[in-house]
Amino acid sequence: MNAIVALCHFCELHGPRTLFCTEVLHSPLPQGAGGGDGAGHNEPAEEEEGGIQMSSRIRSHSPAEGASADSSSPGPKKSDMCEASGCRSLAGGHPGYVSHDKETSIKYVSHQHPNHPQLFSIVRQACVRSLSCEVCPGREGPIFFGDEQHGFVFSHTFFIKDSLARGFQRWYSIITIMMDRIYLINSWPFLLGKIRGIIDELQGKALKVFEAEQYGCPQRAQRMNTAFTPFLHQRNGNAARSLTSLTNDENLWACLHTSFAWLLKACGSRLTEKLLEGAPTEDTLVQMEKLADLKEESEGWDGSEEEEKPSSQPDVVEGQELSKCSPETSLMPDCNSWNVAHRRLSVFRSLRHMRQVLGASAFRMLAWHVLMGNQVIWKARDRDLVQSAFDVLRTMLPIGCVRIIPYSDQYEEAYRCNFLGLSPHVQIPPHILSSEFAVLVEVRAATRSSLYPTLFDDEQSLNKYEFVVTSGSPVAADRVGPTILNKIEAALTNQNLSVDVVDQCLVCLKEEWMNKVKVLFKFTKVDSRPKEDTQKLLSILGAAEEDNVKLLKFWMTGLSKTYKSHLMSTVRSPTSSESRN
Repeated sequence: MNAIVALCHFCELHGPRTLFCTEVLHSPLPQGAGGGDGAGHNEPAEEEEGGIQMSSRIRSHSPAEGASADSSSPGPKKSDMCEASGCRSLAGGHPGYVSHDKETSIKYVSHQHPNHPQLFSIVRQACVRSLSCEVCPGREGPIFFGDEQHGFVFSHTFFIKDSLARGFQRWYSIITIMMDRIYLINSWPFLLGKIRGIIDELQGKALKVFEAEQYGCPQRAQRMNTAFTPFLHQRNGNAARSLTSLTNDENLWACLHTSFAWLLKACGSRLTEKLLEGAPTEDTLVQMEKLADLKEESEGWDGSEEEEKPSSQPDVVEGQELSKCSPETSLMPDCNSWNVAHRRLSVFRSLRHMRQVLGASAFRMLAWHVLMGNQVIWKARDRDLVQSAFDVLRTMLPIGCVRIIPYSDQYEEAYRCNFLGLSPHVQIPPHILSSEFAVLVEVRAATRSSLYPTLFDDEQSLNKYEFVVTSGSPVAADRVGPTILNKIEAALTNQNLSVDVVDQCLVCLKEEWMNKVKVLFKFTKVDSRPKEDTQKLLSILGAAEEDNVKLLKFWMTGLSKTYKSHLMSTVRSPTSSESRN
């Protein structure tokens, strides 16, 4: 956990002071710091505590700990320190403490003040606020305060018994500082319980010392018999004692370092980030629906064929089963599994590959027809070539908009499929060839042996093919086109983006435009808004252009039945209840 835990004390001579703090270091220790074996370090006193290796070999004494009165030091000057070490934790020349977390290679470093000037300022301000203005009723207990600039603080104030102090007690606080407000608030119960345990232990030790001192020399009666002296003179003559003296524990700071280091590690380990998947995408919903329909039809075929077919033919090839279902369901195989099974036969490997082979102008015309929902016809002898082309082109569309007949010996109407593969001898009706709602890609034998570059030496190359793209709407290649087409081409031409990154860009673009489709569907089909309002909505969505409107209307056919039925039920139910009332 990226936080700082500090013990603070309210000195009657100097006000709030930081006594001891523990911070987390993810980077190498500062110069002069580290748990190395160099000369000048104390003899190691190591122990294992919750997977953390404890050691006192940190670094040479820093100015922040009172070894120097240099004004450049972030710590207080020596003249500001209590003579009896009330404002000091570690003695002069003490190197401090460090814990090495073997699992994460993180170091927990303890000293009196943070070495970094900015951290020192943050801790100093939190210390002052925790012991002055930010207190809870009764002056003992937890409180939360802070801001984005100076960090957020969990502070727990408490009293320690002292027979020589005014009121027989001194005021302390333990603070936890970090910049993540939500994380700190969520850690409140954990921090409260653990810090409360540390405080109880300190108060218990101090109470034993206090009771022993009071039994030997009661201070209350002695003070009542002492002549009155001015308050300021009394304060200056009664400097605060150190916490080690109040608890009679010489190993107090080592124990506090262990407790603070464990607190930082445990608090950081108890809350972990998890990737939470949101609602399923439209492609996922449509694919689930198609698989469910396919399963139902397959069960129906199995039952009927068991009665009709002789027992000598119990097995049916999977491809024959799929060929019997309708084009809307049979032609939606898993693209990833097909690629794995036919990797060595695939020709087009990606949209970028296809664009390089066809050329920028021909590819843009083809992609425009694909996005608009027009029929895309491929005529070739090589079925694997046609299948690979469809597998690449379909990635530009939502799954619900894809209807494929991979290879046929006769022309199929556009309402049955928007991707159609034909053998070269099939005759296409003349009105289809001249239609602006269809595009034809003819694969012919190349007249030159190296017409196209061989991009993948270990795969079947395309140097033996020539691709001719024709359409009854040649203007499609020259118009601005839908916004998503321009973004797709920008991603394909950006050589800094890998094929995998381009695939993720396509997923994001499809989700972006499917969200616009959902808004338009609810606006027009469910709410039945007038045409003027629809035009305003399209302008807000950034899709007022003609091609964008056509694209949205076509993609609306790809919405899942689940989404449509859910939207209809949730929107119309309040209306029906109001009419009954």
